Amino acid sequence: MKRETVLKHEFVEYIPNHLKEGTIYISVTFGTVVHKCCCGCGNEVITPLSPTDWKVTFDGESISLYPSIGNWNFDCKSHYWIKNSRVEWDKKRSGKEINSGRHQDYLYKSKYYGKNSLSPDKDITANDRASKSDKLEAKNNFWSRLRSWWC
Repeated sequence: MKRETVLKHEFVEYIPNHLKEGTIYISVTFGTVVHKCCCGCGNEVITPLSPTDWKVTFDGESISLYPSIGNWNFDCKSHYWIKNSRVEWDKKRSGKEINSGRHQDYLYKSKYYGKNSLSPDKDITANDRASKSDKLEAKNNFWSRLRSWWC
């Protein structure tokens, strides 16, 4: 297995079916960055771009991804950073460290999405009730006006 140290980058709309070794593909359209694992194992690494996942930086010449790439589900268990299109290898993590990191990710996402989304049980039902009340009031007003016309 050949370990990559420098990556080329390509901005694409669609991720190609066949990835080239040593190339990182960035699809802004789909908010995704994809590359083959830098350890040389051949696995495809998919890094979604979002406020709670990865962030990509392009300085006009090179690509950086944050946070690090931890391929914990691959046999290789490789762990590296991509900074200025260079691969910086990090230490392998123990199972305990991996689980701790996953738990931190879970907490971060829960906090982020919990804070920025509506609670379906409270907000939507309250809106439904308000909407039904408005419709009922409008209906009653219509009949009241109609009745006053004839009486």
